[in-house]
Amino acid sequence: MLALMLPGCAGNGPPETIRASTPTSPTIAVVQQAPDTHIGQRMRWGGSILSVRNHPDTTTIEILARPLDTRGEPDPAAAGLGRFIAELAGFVDPAHYPSGRRLTVVGALARIESQAIGTYSYRYPVVSVESWYLWPDPPPVLIAHPPYDYPWYRPWYGPWYGPWRGPWYGPWY
Repeated sequence: MLALMLPGCAGNGPPETIRASTPTSPTIAVVQQAPDTHIGQRMRWGGSILSVRNHPDTTTIEILARPLDTRGEPDPAAAGLGRFIAELAGFVDPAHYPSGRRLTVVGALARIESQAIGTYSYRYPVVSVESWYLWPDPPPVLIAHPPYDYPWYRPWYGPWYGPWRGPWYGPWY
């Protein structure tokens, strides 16, 4: 019975290529300063999706890079480390890759591309993606309203919670 139940515990998490750290992944700033020394190196980068563009044979996804944890998951609360472009073969539906979702990619650094961000010319490292993982949105966190978490804040406690209560009384929140 245990042998039948254990495979059911295995989730559909990120693939091994995403979980396994790539020891030679330099930062985006380092690659932008010396791109020729890093062309062809395998990178594991991730972050928040900014835009998706489909081309005849490929799809490019512009990503705001963020630090990755040990599993390869981008930290959505961390500051951005720069931008890069993930180049995937074939068509990717932009509806499945909306802006703000987190994506981790593994692949070889193909080239540096200059594109405009407003009027600024930005040098994007382009990663030719071998494998990728779109992280699920975290479930919403329900935070209970603090005054109602404690028994002394119940409506029957104190004179400021009755029908005689005035505008100068009440919970201070």
